[in-house]
Amino acid sequence: MNYRMNPDKIKILLVDDEPDIVEFMEYNLVKEGYEVITSNNGADAIKLAEQNKPQLIILDIMMPVMDGIETCRVLRSKSEFQNTLIAFLTARNEDYSQIAGFDVGADDYINKPIKPRVLVSRIRAILRRLNGQAKEENLVRIGDLEIDREQYNVRKNGKDLTLPRKEFELLSLLISKPGKVFTRDEIMNRIWGNDIIVGDRTIDVHIRKIREKLGDEYIKTIKGVGYKFDS
Repeated sequence: MNYRMNPDKIKILLVDDEPDIVEFMEYNLVKEGYEVITSNNGADAIKLAEQNKPQLIILDIMMPVMDGIETCRVLRSKSEFQNTLIAFLTARNEDYSQIAGFDVGADDYINKPIKPRVLVSRIRAILRRLNGQAKEENLVRIGDLEIDREQYNVRKNGKDLTLPRKEFELLSLLISKPGKVFTRDEIMNRIWGNDIIVGDRTIDVHIRKIREKLGDEYIKTIKGVGYKFDS
């Protein structure tokens, strides 16, 4: 286990039983200025989380003593970790692992293998959710997109785009927390409300129309779960 203590830095708890992966991720995250705490199993990770109160916990799925799914389940059962960001490390195309992770309260996942720049970008996207900063902004700029919530206006590369109200509200919801996966039920309740009955394909149709205007690179489908805005 490795400790780097600095109260002014964002703390990340990294949990994986493969030393090479831990060394690679720790090196690149420390280089970016994060404080990194490491563990090789879930049981020790829970103790370290209680001692250090990290803002982000990254869990591998398959680990000795206690796997990542059970570790996340235990953490979410504790009040002090209800709002802690938790991401899973999964092999590409392991949809079952990703769905199991979301079911126990994970916020996101990071695919393995991963390149340094992609790793840093993913971590930054996940950490943007801290304090709900993006949600409070009326004017949001991400890359070549600009979303004005007060004016119901979207611009891409300086060009105005026309989005009907529900498309705009759906885009605004997804972009409020880049990288967060919004479930279909959550989207339905937040955009259409509990009292409105719409068809099962309503969300898919709206997502398709938004992609036609913005391009396919922004909104990602998480099979069997929902959608997220990928910055």
